Amino acid sequence: MISVAEALEQLFALASPLEVETVPLLQANGRVLARDVAATRNQPPFDGSAMDGYAVTEAAPGLRLRVIGESAAGHGFYQTVKNGEAVRIFTGAPVPDGATRVVIQEDVTRDGDWITLGDALDASTHIRPAGGDFRVGDKVQAGRVLGPNDIALLASMNIPEVPVTRRPVVALISTGDELVMPGESPGRDQIIASNTLGLHALMRDLGAEPRLLPIARDNEASLRTALEMAAATDLILTIGGASVGDHDVVANLAPKLGLTQAFYKVAMRPGKPLMAGRFGDAMMIGLPGNPVSAMVCGHVFVAPVIRVMLGLPAQPAPRVKATLAEPLSENGPREHYMRAKRTEAGLVAFGAQDSSLLSILSDADALIVRPPRDAARSVGDRVDCINIR
Repeated sequence: MISVAEALEQLFALASPLEVETVPLLQANGRVLARDVAATRNQPPFDGSAMDGYAVTEAAPGLRLRVIGESAAGHGFYQTVKNGEAVRIFTGAPVPDGATRVVIQEDVTRDGDWITLGDALDASTHIRPAGGDFRVGDKVQAGRVLGPNDIALLASMNIPEVPVTRRPVVALISTGDELVMPGESPGRDQIIASNTLGLHALMRDLGAEPRLLPIARDNEASLRTALEMAAATDLILTIGGASVGDHDVVANLAPKLGLTQAFYKVAMRPGKPLMAGRFGDAMMIGLPGNPVSAMVCGHVFVAPVIRVMLGLPAQPAPRVKATLAEPLSENGPREHYMRAKRTEAGLVAFGAQDSSLLSILSDADALIVRPPRDAARSVGDRVDCINIR
């Protein structure tokens, strides 16, 4: 067996960023920016008014000025303002040539075409300078997941299309004679295939394109067919059949069918019977069949691999520190990922940690990460955890 850290190193060695594609800006939310993009205009493109008021060349309490025009957003005033003159101006409108400040309308009394400035003028010019937000050539750096705020920025830079990393196509293959799909009627000795559905949702959240393939039964022909269907994808995830039993078809048959294995078994719980390698041009990860094991390995191993394929840094799942609200006993020889719930008092590990209990995983907010042989922990101790909600 290898450690979790060693397994991640080997997975990162198998994974690499995918090619770049260009998508319309409206389709770029949630995508990873693959190359720097530069602004094609200044923002604002002109000196603009930050308030409703009057654009003037001078301002002093009691000063009387003649209004010579109006500047509104989209309809500027394109004459030069001189001493003794003012232009009615609105928020977002271009400041006319010659004007040095905007006096807010609350500080002005108007009578026809004349205004009189009040006694309590503030010091601000209320002018947003041209290029004050960004200028032509200013860049949005690659290697970031674009969100709504980024989309707004790129739109204002007049960038209608953006280069992004292609989404990884992930094949999901459940294995086992005991499985049927949700909605089907299971036999007396069958259960519902749940892992692929949960992993499908996780892959979508990560920005991949998951493909749910038919269940591979416990024989070579069925597994061969499933792997052939998955051959054109970027990542193949098999679920189940990765242990050492007589019916564990992935562990027993995948190398014979073309898997070049990188490693097998990781010193962790849950998730020990994990395997990885390459199958043709695709990367392949064989996940355990126990529901919680598969989902935990999805968070710990598959999610970082997807991020690498999207062009993000090769890093383990982010860990944060949390305070224990209840004690923990000494850990065993394997790294342990314990389902836990956040409470007002702190983090509480569930008493039941069996790898078949999806109800506990559904209630969990985090996975407490216990190093091998970690000493008993007391209330108030700080521990590492991975947020899963």
